[in-house]
Order: sequence, then structure tokens, then C-alpha cells
Amino acid sequence: MSPRPLGRRIAAASSGLIIALSLAACTTHPSPEVAVRSFLLAWQDGNHAEAARHTTGDPEEVERALTDVHDQLDLASVRFDLGRISTEGESANAEFGVTADLGIGDPVWNYTGQMSLTNGPTGWLIDWSPSVIHPDLSEGERLAVSYEIEDRGQILDRSGEPLVSADSVTAFGVLPADMEDKEAGVTELAELLDEDPDPLLNRVRSAPPEQFQPLVLMRDADSALLREAGSISGVQTQEVEVNLSPRAAPFVLGEVAGTSEHRVSSRVAGSYQAGDTVGLSGLQNIFQQELAGTATTQVVSLGEDGDQTDVLESWEGVRSGGIETTLDLATQQAAQNATEAMPGDGYVVAVDTTNGEVLAAANASDSAADDAAFTGSYAPGGIFTMVSALAALESGAVTADSAMPCGFQSEVGDQVFTNPSNGFLAENPTLVRNMTYMCTVGFVDVAPEVGADALAEAAGQLGLGGDWQLPLPVSPGTVEIADGDAELASAMIGDHGVQVSPLSMALAAGAVADGSWHGPTLVREEGPSPANANELSESHLEVVREGLRDAVTIRMPEVNVGEEQVYGQAARVEQDDTALHWFVGYQGDVAFAVLAEVDPEMSQWQQYAVTAATSFLNGLANGVPETEGVPGTEETLPPAVPGTEGQGVEGEGLEGQGVGTDLSGN
Repeated sequence: MSPRPLGRRIAAASSGLIIALSLAACTTHPSPEVAVRSFLLAWQDGNHAEAARHTTGDPEEVERALTDVHDQLDLASVRFDLGRISTEGESANAEFGVTADLGIGDPVWNYTGQMSLTNGPTGWLIDWSPSVIHPDLSEGERLAVSYEIEDRGQILDRSGEPLVSADSVTAFGVLPADMEDKEAGVTELAELLDEDPDPLLNRVRSAPPEQFQPLVLMRDADSALLREAGSISGVQTQEVEVNLSPRAAPFVLGEVAGTSEHRVSSRVAGSYQAGDTVGLSGLQNIFQQELAGTATTQVVSLGEDGDQTDVLESWEGVRSGGIETTLDLATQQAAQNATEAMPGDGYVVAVDTTNGEVLAAANASDSAADDAAFTGSYAPGGIFTMVSALAALESGAVTADSAMPCGFQSEVGDQVFTNPSNGFLAENPTLVRNMTYMCTVGFVDVAPEVGADALAEAAGQLGLGGDWQLPLPVSPGTVEIADGDAELASAMIGDHGVQVSPLSMALAAGAVADGSWHGPTLVREEGPSPANANELSESHLEVVREGLRDAVTIRMPEVNVGEEQVYGQAARVEQDDTALHWFVGYQGDVAFAVLAEVDPEMSQWQQYAVTAATSFLNGLANGVPETEGVPGTEETLPPAVPGTEGQGVEGEGLEGQGVGTDLSGN
């Protein structure tokens, strides 16, 4: 609905009318020019009784007519400029320019008025008729402002599937012609609904009296409230459908409210008319103008029966439209379903490996305010080894075939590093084998040969810490490695100087899968963020991919759901007294990151990210009924696929306790 001012006063703007102060005291007008100037100045100043004195009409009727014009147009101000005056004997005709400000956010109406004058015993006076207000206004007609409201547009997934449900809401409004006392009735309704009556009165005063005027949109209005509202003269209610509730990804799509909900006018920039729908967050807020459009506004004349007789001016509104996102509803439902088994906060983000398009973004809280899937800043722990493995290869510290020892423990500087499951790899393990069994000590030991610069460069090639963005807030992560051997060693295993978000890690996994990093895209018309210009070394990536494939095949075979091989890495790291369970990987053209925030005391026997990743891939392969994947539904979801529970992995050459998927923090 069209924005309208929330408070009104008659404002006298600066004018082209230059008038001597002495003229205001004149009781007779020696010339048509003096009469016209005196009339227009008084009208402009809101002194309608004084303006009426300069006309031939009944003073009370003229005063009432001029006052009604301000209410009928809901004017913020009106300004006049004197035009050409022609005189013939005792008659004259004057033209004047009118600038009528219809209010904040509404148009300014400019038109040319005209009036005839007659010279009589008291001097020159304006011949009063409604045409003085507007040349096309006839006897018995009045002005009104009419709006043709746009329906709120839809947000679509990549296939054109609607992502927002049309909710049935109650529109509380009035039929002005049926109100015995507009001010009293609207005020009573406003008090009943806990609303400010002033903007509602502005709307009603300027509206065509025979048209229903929706003033307040309300969800879940109870029968008692409906009965009480219906007892007020002229008040009516109608059930209308408005695109309000997200079917999926609530923090991405965002909340929508009517201006009556949550005191929207005090929280959202811009001026809105009572009853408007306003995006409070997410894409609904970012693309408010595109989704809401603007009303077509018309100044019309109405006859005595309230029917429209003419359109005096019209301003075409902006049509509301749909926003096409890159989200895929089926993938989103699988992601949302995967978060159901998480014991606390958690996130799943999926992207297209070929172009960086965001396919899904889910949170376990179902909250529209929880955007940590995009903006979170988390320690990656062992999943960062896919980055440090690439750095090790790029720097020449190791090759695909060279030995990369994996001891039980290593001391660097003043810090002792121990493998997550207290094991070690016998003989001469390679980089692939270190990745397979999450041998963090092996990565710590090669840190000096890799160096901080090579590690930061590899992270940048995978988009971490880069300069990329979406329409919504995002965190590309940070890679800030402090001086010192221990700090570098810790950064190699994602424990120091490295912070990532689930989105940034999903994009990094997509780069490993595709061979180059792609900036993310969420809304098609916005286009992608700049892609990394550097192509990654295919031979080095093949080594990293082999390590990710073997990690799944050997340590986490339950994740291998579907027809295509799954590549990935799982890890557990503690941050701020919270255990972070990660799984990052890809299958086919879908790269994804799973993060579960878990109480450390309850995280010893299950890797929740592995469980959620298995559930997600199962949903991709077999589908998830919408009622099971949509936030806010009450159906009981099926249990997620069980994860590993502290299992050791007895691989060839593995000595001591196996380095399995139940990973304790470093």
C-alpha cells in the first residue's frame, strides 16, 4: 500500500505571492490582483475564514469547503503562484498555479487553477464555485484520493517454485460513508487494536467514502475482537490473503509484517500507511520495493452519491514483482530436515560447485533472526586440513608420494599437539593418509616448511577471507596468522587465527570439487560475486580429493548415501565452551558444510555433523516431504540416520587407538 504521512499540519510554504502587509487589512479591493492575492494568501496559510471574506459565497460554506479540501486530499501543504489576470469592464479572470503536497511518500499535485471576479460595491470579489478549488470540479462534487494497491510479490526458488506461503489475515477497516463520526469511530477502533489513530484518520479523511479502507492487518484475530470491532459504526473486517510466511529458509527470506505488527513504523526506515506489508528482515527487507511495489495514486472527483465522476490526476505506481533466488526447494528441505537431530544450534549450507549459487541455507532454530550460517565466525578445526593440504602441496613441502610422518604427539614452541584420538600412523604415511585419518600432528610438523604466506594464499584461493558478498550479510572468514611457530602450527589445523562461516566452507569445498572458486549468488538478478581469477592446480586438487574421498570411505562410510561418491572431512573443535562438530564436503555438483553446536559433555559418543550430513544426503537422494522440512510444522520428523559412536578405525598401518570420527578437541 502507498506510504502516507503519519502526522499532519497545514504548512505555509514559501510562495511566489508577494504581498504587502497592509493588504491583509483592506476591507475593499481596488483591483482584481489585490483580491486574488488576498484570497490565495489566506487559503495558503490555512486561514479559511479570512479567505472566504474575499469571495461572493456564503462565508461559512466557503470556509467549510476549503477546510474539506485539506481533509479530502490529506494535504501536508499547499502553495499558490499568481498567474495571468485579464480584466474586461467590471469582470476579470485570474489564473494561478497550485502545488498541493499530498504527503510524505505521496505525489505532489501541480495544476493550474482559475477564478472569475466581479467588481461590486465592496470592490473586487472572487465569484465562488467549486471550480475555484479545481477547474473540473462541479457543484455538489468533492475531491478524494484513491489508491490501487499492489499485491505483495513472491520469492521464488531456482525453478520458479514459490517460497512464501499466502496467509489469510484479517483486514480491519472502515466504510467512511457508513461512519456517524469518522474521528470518534476511527479513534475507538485504534484504541481497540492498540494503534495510533492519527495515520488511520488521515487515510479515512482522504478516501472515497464508498470504498472499504483497510487500516490494520492482523493475523489470528479472535472472535471477541471481531465482534467488538464490528460494533463500531462503519467498521468492517475482510479476510485477505497476503504472501507472508516463508515455506523454507526463514532467515534468508525474512519476516513480513503489517505496519500494525511489532510497531513496524518505528523499526523500518521509510513512511508507510497503516495496513502496509513491510519486510522486516532477509530478502523481504532488502527487496521491499520490488516485492511491495507502490500504489497507483489518483485524485478523483466524487458526486453527491459517492460515485467517481472523473480522474483529475493520476500517478502510475510501480508494479510488485517476484524475486528469483538460486535456492532449490528440495535441497532446502533436505537441509532443514538434517538440522532436526541437532541438539542445539546448527546449520547446513549447500552451494552449486559449478557456479557458487546458494542452493540451501538452514538453521536448527528455525529463527528468522539466526543468520550464523552466513555470518557466523567459527574455528574450523580439522576440516581446515583440506586448505592446509593444498598449501602443503603448493609450497612444495610435500608431494603426493612423499612421506608425511604422523606421530602421536608433537611439541612446537611452547605448545603440545596431540592427535584427536591419541593414535599415530606407522611406516611412512602420505598426505592422503594423513587426511584420511585426520592426523593433525602430521600437518603440525610440516607447518614450518609450508609457511604462513603459503597457507594464507591457499585459503585465499578457496575464497576464505576474500572480498565477496551477498544481498544479505555474510562473513567470508578471516585468516590472520600471528608470528611464531606454535601459532603457524595451530593455524594449519584450524585452531588459531582462522575463522570461517558454514557458507565460506561450503564455497571452499565447491572450489576443491570444481577446480576454481566461484563467488556466491543468492538472487539471480544481482549476479555472482567476483570469482577468483586463479585456477587451482588440478594435480594438487586430485590429491586433496583423494584424501577427502578416503576419509568418507574408510572413516565415515555411512555418509556415502546416493549414487555418487561423497567427499568430505569431519572434525570436532571447541570454541567458547562449545563443541563445534563439522562436516564439509561435496557430492556431484553439490558442496555443503554442516555445523552443529553441542554441549561438550554430551558430544563424546556421537558426531552430530556426520549424522546431519548423512541425513542431508539421504534427503537429496530420496526426497523429504515438505511438511517434514518446513519450519513451523508440527508433524514429528523421522529420526536422522545414526552417526558413528566413538568407533575406532583399524586401517592398514594404524597403530594405537584409531583416529575415528569421534574426534576430541586438540
